[in-house]
Amino acid sequence: MDFSIFAEPETWITMITLIFLEIALGVDNLVFITITTDRLPPEKQHLGRKLGLAGALVSRILFLSFASFLVHMVDPLFTVDLGFYTHGFAVRDLVLFIGGAYLIYKGIIEQKEMLALTEERAEHGEETDTRTIGFARAIGTIMVMDIVFSIDSVITAVGLADHLIVMIIAVMLAVFLMMAFIDQVSGFINAHAEVKLLALAFITAIGLLLVIEGLGLTTGIEVFGMELEKLVVYFALVFSFILVLVQMRYRTNLEAYQAQKAVEEAQE
Repeated sequence: MDFSIFAEPETWITMITLIFLEIALGVDNLVFITITTDRLPPEKQHLGRKLGLAGALVSRILFLSFASFLVHMVDPLFTVDLGFYTHGFAVRDLVLFIGGAYLIYKGIIEQKEMLALTEERAEHGEETDTRTIGFARAIGTIMVMDIVFSIDSVITAVGLADHLIVMIIAVMLAVFLMMAFIDQVSGFINAHAEVKLLALAFITAIGLLLVIEGLGLTTGIEVFGMELEKLVVYFALVFSFILVLVQMRYRTNLEAYQAQKAVEEAQE
């Protein structure tokens, strides 16, 4: 292994770029891990999140190690020609389509259960199916879906970096950073129903994007190195998240004001 590459500024610039890319594009992965491990028993959720990310790290490193195979994942296996629609489907397209369809299903089902107050009913002794899942199934689901989430970022990493060790170190550092904050992210999402609904809507939107990309229906336009469609969804998420935070702050202030007025009226 040639360690002299770390004496070159270009290597460090590439590594920092890859770390930023992995974290920026890993938001959807963090949300999915939170939603999935939320189905585990409370005492296993923390470990589930950590092992989920650790499993994701392993799958990404394996993915990177087969870089030569990865390049051929964009080669068409078969072509669908309907006249008005023609597209050559590669392994990448099939993975994105299947993974996207699962995310759409996952997002819609979880939103439906939230709106039906399934967990709240279960807490009050009403017979409801909270769909608790096993530990191994949760970790396995996270690892499989991480392939879907990471396929484009890994392909980008292969294109940006010439050395496997640089790619692996960048991915490891990015995942370690996500591990450090996954509990805080999960706790915040689960503590606020409106944030969780927004996260589920985001998961559904990402799934729709993956299906569209798998079908080859994207514009192909990139802005700041990110596909235009995904950039729009991320911008909408950030804007919606800010609105939710403002609404939460307003509600907190209103409740505090009402409590203060109630105390003042009681003292009169």
